[in-house]
Amino acid sequence: MSGHSKFANIKHKKEKNDAAKGKIFTVIGREIAVAVKEGGSDPANNFKLAQVIAKAKANNMPNDTIERGIKKAAGELGAVDYQYNTYEGYGPSGIAIIVDTLTDNQNRTAANVRSAFVKGGGSIGTQGCVSFMFDKKGQIIIDKEECNLEADDLMMIALEAGADDLQEEEDSFEILTSEDDFEAVCQALKEEGIPTVSAEVTMIPQNYVSVTDEKAVKGIRRILDILDDDDDVQNVYHNWEEADD
Repeated sequence: MSGHSKFANIKHKKEKNDAAKGKIFTVIGREIAVAVKEGGSDPANNFKLAQVIAKAKANNMPNDTIERGIKKAAGELGAVDYQYNTYEGYGPSGIAIIVDTLTDNQNRTAANVRSAFVKGGGSIGTQGCVSFMFDKKGQIIIDKEECNLEADDLMMIALEAGADDLQEEEDSFEILTSEDDFEAVCQALKEEGIPTVSAEVTMIPQNYVSVTDEKAVKGIRRILDILDDDDDVQNVYHNWEEADD
C-alpha cells in the first residue's frame, strides 16, 4: 500500500473517534437501522448487520446500546427513512475525495458537504468524476500481534476462501477481496479464529498522491475534518498520502 500502514491510520482514527463517541455512535446507530430494515434483526442471518455490530464493538459501543438500537430499528421499520448518497469532488492539488452519506435530510447534507469542500479550497464535481480512480474492494486488516499464523499460512486460508491478495505491513496484514467474495473470506477467517481490526467493503485508490504545499495540506485537512464531524457522513475516501506525524 505505497509503503504506508493502513493499520496505523485505523489506530489514529480510532483514537480520534474515542474522543468523540457521540459522533461515531450516531453514525453506527444509523447503519444498524438500515441493516435491520434491509435484512432483519438477526445478525446470524444478516451479514451486513453482523459487520455493523463488529464495527460497533471495535469502537467500544456498549452491548446494551447495540441491542437497543437493533430492537428499536426492528420495531420501527416504517419510521426508518435514511437514504444513502455519494458525493465526489476535488480537494487542493487535485486530491480526489469521495463522500458517502446516510441522511434523513438530503438538502441539509448536500449543503454541508458542499460547504466543507469550499471551506478547504476544493470543489464538488459530478458523479463519476473521481470514482474511476478507485477500486471497490473488500479490505480486511489483521494485527500481527493478534495473529498466530505466518504470512504464508494466512495467505493460503484467505486465497482458498476467495481473496485476491494479501499484503504484509510492518505491524499488520491486509487482505483484499472482490466485493462478492468479501463475506466468504470474513467467514473463513472467523472459523479459523483469526481476529480482525477492520473488515469492510471500501474504495481503495489506484494511486496515492503526495502533497508538499503547506497551504494545500491545510486545506485538505480542513475538508476532511469538517466531513469527519458531520453526523450525516458515513465514510470519506481520498487518494492523499498523508505524511507521518
